[in-house]
Amino acid sequence: MSQPTPGMNLYGAVDLSALASPRPPAPSAGATGATTGQPGAAVPGEIVVRVTEATFGDTVQRSTQVPVLVDLFSPRSGASGQLSPVLEKLAREYGGRFQLAQVDVDANPQIAAAFQVQSVPSVVAVIGGQPIPLFQGAYPEEQIRQVLDEVLRIAAQNGVTGVMAPTGEPQDEEPAEPPLPPLHAEALEAIERGDLDAAESAYTQALKENPGDTEARAALLQVQLIRRVDSDDPEEVLTAAESAGPGDVAAQLAAADVEAATGRFGAAFERLVAAVRATAGDEREQARLRLLELFEIAGPTHPDVAPARRALASALY
Repeated sequence: MSQPTPGMNLYGAVDLSALASPRPPAPSAGATGATTGQPGAAVPGEIVVRVTEATFGDTVQRSTQVPVLVDLFSPRSGASGQLSPVLEKLAREYGGRFQLAQVDVDANPQIAAAFQVQSVPSVVAVIGGQPIPLFQGAYPEEQIRQVLDEVLRIAAQNGVTGVMAPTGEPQDEEPAEPPLPPLHAEALEAIERGDLDAAESAYTQALKENPGDTEARAALLQVQLIRRVDSDDPEEVLTAAESAGPGDVAAQLAAADVEAATGRFGAAFERLVAAVRATAGDEREQARLRLLELFEIAGPTHPDVAPARRALASALY
């Protein structure tokens, strides 16, 4: 994973069922990518914890209240020795907005197997009981901050906004959350009242004022996606696309929108890559551009984005 930006969605690439209770349903992809949320209730527990196979189920359950960052390390790994102190420092700096769960993979091989650990250190987020692979190796601190900000934003998007409250520490004041930029707030208010035109206008203006506003860009794309599928019958659209075949770009675009809007990004990516392979000229470019938009909505931390980017490159070249 490189540097995550907006739109991460939560799909379990890792099976935790052997170590924890069944997962809750996957979070909806319908919320806008710009949602940040406010810090929620205090969650009793330490900000940094050592986790074993015996206690891992509790960690997964806690991820329904507060995001959990899992540091899968080995005492034999020099990179682990570099990364773990940085993660501990950041966990405390962020004031309990996520819990850092440290797992010695040598002592807890079942957890390592559940997360399909191939090298250490590996870092995985767990939100709402579902894992998101983040990165491997000793990442620079500034890049880790970007990863953490994205994890917190997506956790808030999915209602996981608790704050760790270590025993004995005063919890009268919650960590300050910076206010949303005015145009972002305006757009979210418009979405809440069902006014997608106003939301699109606000995000468009935000991008005019700051072309580098990646959250506004992802949110705008998601609003446009919602508008495109708003009046469609999903089953009819998907059936029509299957009948038409990958060379019918209009049918494949509509079907990919339906799949993305319902959280099936992997299926949408595969569909559009097939359309790119089957077409040429303007139609191929339409499929390519829509695929790039869906990458932005899903966000680069979504496990299907990186392989889909590679498949797109192969289809083009």
